[in-house]
Amino acid sequence: MLEIPVNTETRLRQLQTEDAPALFRLIHDSRKTLRRFLPWVDYNTSEEHSLRFIELMLRKADEQEAVAFGIWHGDTLCGVIDLHGWDHILQKAEIGYWIVNAMQGKGIVSEACRALIDYAFASLRLNKVEIRFVLQNEKSAQIPIKLGFAREGILRESAKLHGQYVDMVVMGMLRYDWQKART
Repeated sequence: MLEIPVNTETRLRQLQTEDAPALFRLIHDSRKTLRRFLPWVDYNTSEEHSLRFIELMLRKADEQEAVAFGIWHGDTLCGVIDLHGWDHILQKAEIGYWIVNAMQGKGIVSEACRALIDYAFASLRLNKVEIRFVLQNEKSAQIPIKLGFAREGILRESAKLHGQYVDMVVMGMLRYDWQKART
């Protein structure tokens, strides 16, 4: 099981099947907020759905296609962050993230992203990390901006959210730029 320290209070731990009940409770408790920008929330309506998601992500981790981490603040699961869409030829992947309402605005997701980006560049030897979000999701947009990502463009009507096509913003960070910014 993979674990990445974030700071003295927070760590990323790869989701395991025994995390399914806690994960489902988090989703359920933040359903209204999460649903606004994450279409998969409507399809996660039981612990079984959370368990299937974790099992899928464990298989993808074995195949080096993706990896999902719980964001643990102290001993409490408070969100999820993942690397997905790995492209081994281009050496890039995309980060996705969400956190429960009560923990938003505390810098936890920004710090979790920073730790995962360090891992992606140093351990996985990726060349690029992308973050994509719905154009109207201003809270999510603040994270890559804060981390120094470059806005690369808008993918028009490239996702569907509750039956409506939505534009997605793509922001990227190259390993070279990340290392330069960290020195």
